[in-house]
Amino acid sequence: MMMTACDDGRRRVYESGDKGESWTEALGTLSRVWGNKQGGEAKGVRSGFITATVGNGADNRNVMLVTLPVYARKAGTEENPKGELHLWLTDNTHIVDIGPVSGNDDDVAASSLLYKSGGSVTEANDNEKLIALYEKKKGSGKPSLGMVSVLLTEQLKRVKEVLATWEESGRHCLSVCAVLQVLR
Repeated sequence: MMMTACDDGRRRVYESGDKGESWTEALGTLSRVWGNKQGGEAKGVRSGFITATVGNGADNRNVMLVTLPVYARKAGTEENPKGELHLWLTDNTHIVDIGPVSGNDDDVAASSLLYKSGGSVTEANDNEKLIALYEKKKGSGKPSLGMVSVLLTEQLKRVKEVLATWEESGRHCLSVCAVLQVLR
């Protein structure tokens, strides 16, 4: 998978089934879902993006993890000019906001994600690490304050919980479909 930032502010996701020889846009679920805040100028925030194999042993899944700002309105305000950096998870079928990554008052200019798998693909392990690295903006076009590194232990735990829920939902849907097929 590959994600690109486009001139219109949206991000497009492409996938390859032949190890990168050819690429097609992943239409439907993923592509053009993520973008800049509505009604505002493009902020130019560079997002972190990685593909990884995550799970609990035999239930490992290939996923994409993305960090993007969320411009949520605060109570009693018109607009929130600072985007809170959030971690997003997708398996190319589902998309979920895992939650915030940056500090409350941080205005993020760019971010990267680092993932270290913990060992064997078939065994559950506790050595996995997910790290967000982001650059904080300083107001009024001044140079940034620097880089911040955050270990995302709780977010990685939530990623695994979400993947387990998706797996359980898939099994449940299959059993319902099987029952409906028998009833026909």
